[in-house]
Amino acid sequence: MSIDSDTAADSEQSIEDLARSLGDAIAELPEYQTFLEKQAAVEDDEQTQEQIAAFESAREEYMLARQRGEATQEDLREMQDQQQELHEIPVMREYLQAENDLELRLQALNEYVSDPLDIDFGEKAGGCCED
Repeated sequence: MSIDSDTAADSEQSIEDLARSLGDAIAELPEYQTFLEKQAAVEDDEQTQEQIAAFESAREEYMLARQRGEATQEDLREMQDQQQELHEIPVMREYLQAENDLELRLQALNEYVSDPLDIDFGEKAGGCCED
C-alpha cells in the first residue's frame, strides 16, 4: 500500500470519526433531550394517541376523497379543525415546540457544515431528490 492510499484511508476514517462525534454531540444537545422527553410524553398519553389516530384517519379519508374529486371545503375545514384541536393539547403543544426548537438547532448546525462546502449539506445528505 502506498503512502498516498494510507493517507486517504486515514483521512476517510478521520472524517467518519468526526461524523460519529458530531452525531454523539447532537444526541447530547438539550434540544434533542427535550425533544425525546416530549415525544415520550405524547406516546405515553392515551388521550393524545386517540386524537392522533382520529386525525390520521380523518386525514386519510380526506386524501381519498380528494383523489376521487369528492373532497369539499367543509371537509378540509373539519380536518384542519381536528388538527388544531390536537395541537392545543398541552402535551402535544409542548412536543411540537420541542420539535421546532430541535429543527432550528439542526438547521444552524447544517449551515456550519454547509458553509465551507458551498452546498446544503443537510439537503444533499438527506437523500431526497429535488426537481
